Amino acid sequence: MRFAAVLLTLVFSAAAFSAEDTDGPRYTASGSLMMPANYREWIFLSSGLGMTYGPNAPAPDAPQRFDNVFVNRTAYQSFQKTGIWPDKTVFVLEIRASQSKGSINQAGHFQTGVAAIEAEVKDGGKWTFFGFGAGDSAKEAKPFPRTERCYTCHAQNGAVDNTFVQFYPTLLPVAKAKGTFKDPEPK
Repeated sequence: MRFAAVLLTLVFSAAAFSAEDTDGPRYTASGSLMMPANYREWIFLSSGLGMTYGPNAPAPDAPQRFDNVFVNRTAYQSFQKTGIWPDKTVFVLEIRASQSKGSINQAGHFQTGVAAIEAEVKDGGKWTFFGFGAGDSAKEAKPFPRTERCYTCHAQNGAVDNTFVQFYPTLLPVAKAKGTFKDPEPK
């Protein structure tokens, strides 16, 4: 009976290790990021409506979009302990269209179809951005060129290690308590 208990412990430990091992980035042979199939089961950090960061703001009458941000569980758990994003952190930004008229809704906006999915990955100590395009059927994404504005914007304005923790209300107090929060100046 004791052997069976030890064996069960090893099986459950291996399953836990396997789950943690697979929530980091996975790449194709050509270096494209594979779409994390279960990212909606990861930690949901925040949702923003109509947020813009750059000079190319949408027209005032354009429909606003929702930004939903998810992070892999292993990275989230590490951040909770240290206030720092570990290697193999994966953020998924799911951009959804919005609608105000539908069903019984009388005011406000609700989310509709996926407009784009992007990812930010910390691997080998550096951050890389990937775009999966419109919809949610893409299976892989090539890295954005390092000349894209997202690299400099995140480096200059990220409150913690290249990330916009200032917009994640559950992580902001963690970063401040751990002393890793830097208050980015509005531009």
